[in-house]
Amino acid sequence: MLEADTKAPVAEPMAKASPGVDRLLGGSLGWLLRVPDRRGTHSAWWGHVPFAAWLIGAARPATLVELGTHAGVSYAAFCQAVLAEGLETRCHAVDTWQGDAHAGHYENTVWEEFSRFHAARYAGFSTLHRCRFDEALADFADGTVDLLHIDGFHSYEAVRHDFETWLPKLSPRAVVLLHDIAERQEGFGVWRFWAEVSARYPSFAFDHSHGLGILAVGAEAPAAVRQLCDLSDPADAALVRQMFATVGGGWRAEPEIARLAAIERSLTWQAARRIHAGLHAVPGLLPLLRATASRLRMRKVRRAAA
Repeated sequence: MLEADTKAPVAEPMAKASPGVDRLLGGSLGWLLRVPDRRGTHSAWWGHVPFAAWLIGAARPATLVELGTHAGVSYAAFCQAVLAEGLETRCHAVDTWQGDAHAGHYENTVWEEFSRFHAARYAGFSTLHRCRFDEALADFADGTVDLLHIDGFHSYEAVRHDFETWLPKLSPRAVVLLHDIAERQEGFGVWRFWAEVSARYPSFAFDHSHGLGILAVGAEAPAAVRQLCDLSDPADAALVRQMFATVGGGWRAEPEIARLAAIERSLTWQAARRIHAGLHAVPGLLPLLRATASRLRMRKVRRAAA
């Protein structure tokens, strides 16, 4: 998972949705406007949080597995949607919570903070597996995973290995998500694997927030997911992409806005401390300024009385 990108999608007027898109999105857009539980946390996944809310309602998975969770923005979006939809989905996050060369290596505080957050909200239906992806395979029977999100190490070899080793675990209804399909910096090869695998299964791709690929792997994949993957009108596909990118862009920008506000507060406080220290450094200056301010206030009072 990459650091959050700062390039927000350009807000453009929405085109009128076709009846097919209206049916696809389910009429009501309440899921699109849901306020995320995990807001304030930096992540490259914020732009896809509204899609996660839609997907859970559309696919209604019995078992969900995420490979690569880090700070938990994507996983929290899935779990929050499970609660909101009133589903009996069992959710599983698999990660070492140690980082890697792409996400960066991080301290145990990331695990400690997210595990506390998770326990307070989702522990009744969700399990955190702190281990390597291959080590978690034994915890799942073949043919049982309905929704698999792969967001681990992003080399071509790693993502191909993750997909192929977990493929037997997928159910006939299975949907697979691949993050970072649009990221082409050195060492990243998800885009290359996506080019191969999207030719084998019905698929749909989002380009924003480093890219998210959706694969209808199972022969009995949910109808709404198949409909998304089968969008043949370029205008309809562009509208779906624009809608999710625009709404997701708002959540993506929020942590950055909060970070800048915190920096501003810190700088203001630091400046105030420097000024205060400077006043004390000059003997007699602070009492003089206070006496002067007092005289000015008294003069203002006398003028008002006159």
